[in-house]
Amino acid sequence: MADAASGDTYDAIIVGAGFSGLYMLHRLRAQGLTARIYEAGGGVGGTWYWNRYPGARVDIESLEYSYSFSPELDAEWKWSERYATQPELMAYLNHVADRFDLRRDIQLETRVTSARFDERSNRWTVATDRGDAVTARYCIMATGCLSVANEVAFPGADRFSGETYRTSHWPHEGVDFTGKRVAVIGTGSSAIQSIPLIAEQAAHVTVFQRTPNFSVPAHNGPIPEDVLEDWKKNRAKYRQEARDAGFAIRMVDGQETLAFEVTAEQRQAEYERRWGIGGFALMGAYGDLIVDRAANETASEFVREKIRSIVKDPATAEMLSPRSFPMGTKRLCIDTGYYATFNRDNVSLVDLRAEPLEAIEPTGVRTAEHLYEADAIVYATGFDAMTGALGRIDIRGRGGVTLKDAWADGPRTYLGLMIAGFPNLFMITGPGSPSVLC
Repeated sequence: MADAASGDTYDAIIVGAGFSGLYMLHRLRAQGLTARIYEAGGGVGGTWYWNRYPGARVDIESLEYSYSFSPELDAEWKWSERYATQPELMAYLNHVADRFDLRRDIQLETRVTSARFDERSNRWTVATDRGDAVTARYCIMATGCLSVANEVAFPGADRFSGETYRTSHWPHEGVDFTGKRVAVIGTGSSAIQSIPLIAEQAAHVTVFQRTPNFSVPAHNGPIPEDVLEDWKKNRAKYRQEARDAGFAIRMVDGQETLAFEVTAEQRQAEYERRWGIGGFALMGAYGDLIVDRAANETASEFVREKIRSIVKDPATAEMLSPRSFPMGTKRLCIDTGYYATFNRDNVSLVDLRAEPLEAIEPTGVRTAEHLYEADAIVYATGFDAMTGALGRIDIRGRGGVTLKDAWADGPRTYLGLMIAGFPNLFMITGPGSPSVLC
């Protein structure tokens, strides 16, 4: 992968070599266009290159969380688990990059710093932190919805004397927590996936939670051969069903029946059936769960009852039970043994709404009530979602207007794909698109 020479011209520049960037390159080539990808990471993979925390895996079934453009690719790749782990996803993406000869047009370890539109030539000039300055007719941001982590802004964070980690930029060599006291700040998806595994190693894990999340079991495991064979035989049909599904996820199996058109006993039985399936299936039980608060509450209370049945300590179970938002209005989390982890003697939960986090001290985390000593802190504090990656690039459209100024009152786009005043600048899964429930 040779570096681009300053002054090179392309039909399109793509920023990011994750799932969307790799496919974009493949599609542009098929149309006879020249294109180049700039990728900040040391390999392809996008979010899966960076997110290597313990337990990192996809939350959509592997068979669906895969490219659909090539029947041949589908036929030759065999997923080992229902929900693929980060290493398997990376293996898949590297296979795609090699199989379709994409690497020759990808420049790694290169961060795009600016993209400026020239009204005289109707072209974009893209600059990088390695001195590249290339032009293209099209500039395509495949920068991802959840690719820039929130800044750690807790007072004293820089004074902590122990080890600090971020789930969004986990060390590639891994981390051994054996015998250590670990503080995990955050209870979003990455924390819910990693806490059970960290707890298996650490001497003690203290989880600091601001807002509990709804989480449902993955029931992960090897994909049975009959399921793989069925997918192979009905691939085209299942891919079309996914395209026709409301969330573009076939396994949701959304129904039109409304929650109160059936009896309480029938609702309970359906929720139990879908809980047994696992994943996002629960949200498809009734057609009004995401539009009717009362209907949603029936499913929400079902999950809270599940939490109470799993977590032995009633006070901890209540802290883990979401009550401040309807289920599905935040992305549902999918876990393996998350709630049961709080039955371990070496795991404790701190409710930051009851005792707010005040500062990070050299020896641990201080709340309004206690100092919780720790040898390591894991920040699972989420992402600057949707606009974070775009905001870090100096993007200027017609008249030199910056994207930050254009979005000063919030992002406005056409279908999450384009922005008025920024000709031929495209976003994949940008703000306003149907991605990530935005």
